Amino acid sequence: MCGNCCRWSGYVRLTNSEIDKISEFLNLTIDDFINNHTRITADRSGLSLNEHSDGSCIFLVKNIDNIEICLINDVKPQQCKNFPHFWQFDNWENECAGGRLIKKKN
Repeated sequence: MCGNCCRWSGYVRLTNSEIDKISEFLNLTIDDFINNHTRITADRSGLSLNEHSDGSCIFLVKNIDNIEICLINDVKPQQCKNFPHFWQFDNWENECAGGRLIKKKN
């Protein structure tokens, strides 16, 4: 909702099926997607989405109305879909607009 989760540093780890879905969605070959939009994690255990120089996800962009959107929202990785439900940490609800809404419902 607010895109804060898309600005946090760290990995957005990808599964093979997510790589397939995102590649197809972007109309790219798997090799082109991997070579241009991912990086190997430091522990060399998998691939993560690349980031802009400010640490935000490369798929977080401003649309024509200057509103930030996720270019791959329809096929975003499960890690992204799980936010904020499985990412809760101290003060998480103050960092996440969606989290504040969830907190109010409880």
